[in-house]
Amino acid sequence: MKNKISWCSSCLNMSTRPRISFDDRGRCNACLWAEEKESIDWSAKLDLLEEILCKHRSNDGSFDCLVPVSGGKDGSHVAYNLKHKFGMNPLTVTIRPALELELGNKNLENFRNSGYDHMHISPNPKAMQFLNKMGFIEKGFPYYGWLIAIQAAPLQVAKNYGIGLVFYGEDGEIEYGGGKETKDNPLYTIDFMKRVYLEGGYEKVLKLVEGKGMNTSFFRFPELQNNDDLSITHWSYFENWNPYNNYMSAKTYCGLEESEDTNQGTFTNFAQNDQALYSLHAYLMYLKFGFGRATQDAGIEIRRGSMQRDQALNLVRMYDNFYPEPFIEMYLKYFEMSKYEFDEVLDKWTNKNLFEKIDGIWSPKFEVGTDFEYEDRGS
Repeated sequence: MKNKISWCSSCLNMSTRPRISFDDRGRCNACLWAEEKESIDWSAKLDLLEEILCKHRSNDGSFDCLVPVSGGKDGSHVAYNLKHKFGMNPLTVTIRPALELELGNKNLENFRNSGYDHMHISPNPKAMQFLNKMGFIEKGFPYYGWLIAIQAAPLQVAKNYGIGLVFYGEDGEIEYGGGKETKDNPLYTIDFMKRVYLEGGYEKVLKLVEGKGMNTSFFRFPELQNNDDLSITHWSYFENWNPYNNYMSAKTYCGLEESEDTNQGTFTNFAQNDQALYSLHAYLMYLKFGFGRATQDAGIEIRRGSMQRDQALNLVRMYDNFYPEPFIEMYLKYFEMSKYEFDEVLDKWTNKNLFEKIDGIWSPKFEVGTDFEYEDRGS
């Protein structure tokens, strides 16, 4: 039996994307959502936001909401709006990533200096390294430990400070083509975070690091009496989410600086500038599913009406198959691996139906945008 790979007829979302769906015209759910957003009554959404904020807004200057930030465009935009447009007093929290980049640190400093209370959390680097390595090997997810920490540690801080409201940025499942579980509900739960964002592997990976006797405090979710003790939401539920507008907002109000060159593996220069592991994450995404960072960026640009599909096709074909050569030695040192061991992990997670190895590098059997059929021989 042959299997068919296809691309969204509007953007370039690929049918291999987890939890994606298409209508009878071949349009993906991210494009359908972008169309639906044009008819949403966003003023009613803002009324709901104000209703939620009123339940938590402090009258004594104490922190009344929490925003995880990296110094990048999205968290900065959310924090700015909460503080300056809605009169909230947010505590902003950064979880220090492994393999930090200089531009990311500079942007975080610029954000803090633009007038925000901020907490910088540095989880045990040995535990972080172990969890990231296990994520790389066992899940093809090279910053899995950091991902756990940015989900769990801000909630721990919120509970400890008596803050009952946490704002993350966008709901990636809804915005970019995933499940619809949170489409009509502004709040979501820790169980949802574990199941969807951590891909159901949280308990398994955490047990591995606990077996090493390492402190896992910042990788643990708080214990709550009930979900009403802590409201977790996405800012994108209340605002027509537009990453480029967020970039301009952060640049104008929070001192965001972009890279002088395009980011590795894509044609943009203003996002994901905080850590070197993101390039490996994007490359593994490409090897597993056939789409990379440029596909994601192109889809955003198409859906916001700033790029035509033909132009996006050229850019994706140019940038997506990016092997992160500039960082390889850094990865080998961080993961304490030989190049052979590192390549074995890449090989393990590569979808052999979509790729073949040429001169030691995985190359696509398909051409982006052209339907592709294959006999399933396993991955």
